[in-house]
Amino acid sequence: MSTTKQKEIKKDAPAGGEDVVLDQTLRPTRWDDYIGQKHIKDNVKILLRAAEERGHIPEHILFYGPPGLGKTTLAHLIAKETGRQMKVTSGPAIEKVGDLASILTNLSPGDILFIDEIHRLNKMVEEILYPAMESGVLDIIIGKGPSARTIQLDLPPFTLIAATTRVALISSPLRSRFSGGVFRLEFYSNEEIAKIIERSSKLLDVLLETDALAEIAKRSRFTPRTANYFLKRCRDFAQVSKKDNKKSLDKKIVKEALNMLAVDDIGLNSSDRKFLEILIEKFNGGPVGLKTMSAAMSEEEATVEEVIEPYLIQLGLLERTARGRVATKKAYEHLDFKFKEKQEKLL
Repeated sequence: MSTTKQKEIKKDAPAGGEDVVLDQTLRPTRWDDYIGQKHIKDNVKILLRAAEERGHIPEHILFYGPPGLGKTTLAHLIAKETGRQMKVTSGPAIEKVGDLASILTNLSPGDILFIDEIHRLNKMVEEILYPAMESGVLDIIIGKGPSARTIQLDLPPFTLIAATTRVALISSPLRSRFSGGVFRLEFYSNEEIAKIIERSSKLLDVLLETDALAEIAKRSRFTPRTANYFLKRCRDFAQVSKKDNKKSLDKKIVKEALNMLAVDDIGLNSSDRKFLEILIEKFNGGPVGLKTMSAAMSEEEATVEEVIEPYLIQLGLLERTARGRVATKKAYEHLDFKFKEKQEKLL
């Protein structure tokens, strides 16, 4: 293919297209390449092997946990390991009962149906899913009122793999039908994140020095998706700023790139720091309620509670008490505030 033609293809590519392709490239395709979540891998391997030896399809599985930990990747790995076709959809995409019926009736025997963000399924749709998961049938109601009648369609055997970031929003009847298991993905250790970054750098053909790798790992919020995002942005920064060696990343370049993204030494971004600064400066470290904090930040309550606070709590910078949010001594130290002076003012 000519250089001119290649440029035309890149020019016509959709925005963000390269990152989508890169994300697919970085996704592990073998169990050995999937780093971390050992307890889940071990359990799923047994489930798949037992089903294969019995000549059955694997039972339905639910993965839950914070975003970016590898729920979708696990679903793809299961499909790869079992040699099955996987159909992918999401809770918000299945708006009507007919949408789900169309998906289920078009499955082939042994297919895997992956539903992301399953907690956002319509309740009417969810009720149709119950018999499909439990008995392999689809109940369709035709007509209304006294003349309404139910038609039952047999479905091909299939495995449902679902993922969610908010398992509490999934009804108990639906959770109980995941007979293969309900698995929570945990945050990764810095050592695991470092291994993931090292693997990704090889796939991206990026030369990464050891101290640069450690710098990205410690700011990655214990999340593989964030780690890969930082690696790609550091690569871009190095490409633009270092004309002599575009692919080599050292600690200095990494720190400059991440500082430009407003990510500090422990992975806090500008919103995280703004939260702590408001909590300490305006409210003397708390306690303060969620509504007050969201109003002070001009952020939605859900964003504060589900996006900003979890990582701060995990690092020990924030406590949720019965009276409200409280900044810890560690938060004062990180932001260079005088903890004792603030406490004395309160007294």
